[in-house]
Amino acid sequence: MPRVARVKSRSGIYHVMLRGANRQEIFHDEEDCFTFLKIVEKYKIKSELKIYAWCLMGNHVHLLVKEGNESLSTTMKRIGVSFVSYYNWKYQTNGHLFQGRFRSENVEDVRYLLTVVSYIHQNPVKAGMVSRVDEWRWSSCLGYYGKNQFPKKLVDCQYILDLFSDDQMVAKARFIEFNERTNDQQCLDEPENYKRRLSDEEARLVIKDVLGGIEIAQVKSLPKLQRNEVFREVKKIKGLSQRQAARILGVSASLIFKV
Repeated sequence: MPRVARVKSRSGIYHVMLRGANRQEIFHDEEDCFTFLKIVEKYKIKSELKIYAWCLMGNHVHLLVKEGNESLSTTMKRIGVSFVSYYNWKYQTNGHLFQGRFRSENVEDVRYLLTVVSYIHQNPVKAGMVSRVDEWRWSSCLGYYGKNQFPKKLVDCQYILDLFSDDQMVAKARFIEFNERTNDQQCLDEPENYKRRLSDEEARLVIKDVLGGIEIAQVKSLPKLQRNEVFREVKKIKGLSQRQAARILGVSASLIFKV
């Protein structure tokens, strides 16, 4: 069945989400996060893209962008291909990393634009990763709060801040108050229960101990017998659900259930 063409945003602004195939982890360490951000920065400059907000989670990415001098699909394809090439080289694996083409929604008015900025920054809090939005290192929140972050010029804060006030100090204070206001928006994301007995970070560390010298990203490419033995050992981990294990290992939950 042919793909349905995306409806163009009249404002040129889109909320974009990239998700790992089978909800698998796509960032296993800091190097993965830094590399993805450097790739985004590279194509932001080349395509003259504007980035109003971003957030990296373990198995997905949120970006709030304004299309540049090429179609958003072209820019996102460049970003995706570059990161997959790095990922497969580093972890000596192959196959799909992302779940199909990126998802996107049009952002046509200022009210929803601000809603999406706040939603993206609150992702880690809602996922139980941190208690405050500015405690999460891997989002544009720190840039808006005037704190150090990498890359320094990835986020374009000024347009959003100007919506709050012409006075920069007032704008920053008003933005922080708005950004930390509790909301139950879902936007593009799908409801997902992150409140496991083990957090994903804790689970990842325990799984790494079980794997020994095998990288998490390599498990799905192991021979079937060896892979199933890994699944059996992982299923013994207390406080780890089988769906959570499948997401971290990047495999279908049914593969783990059947072992």
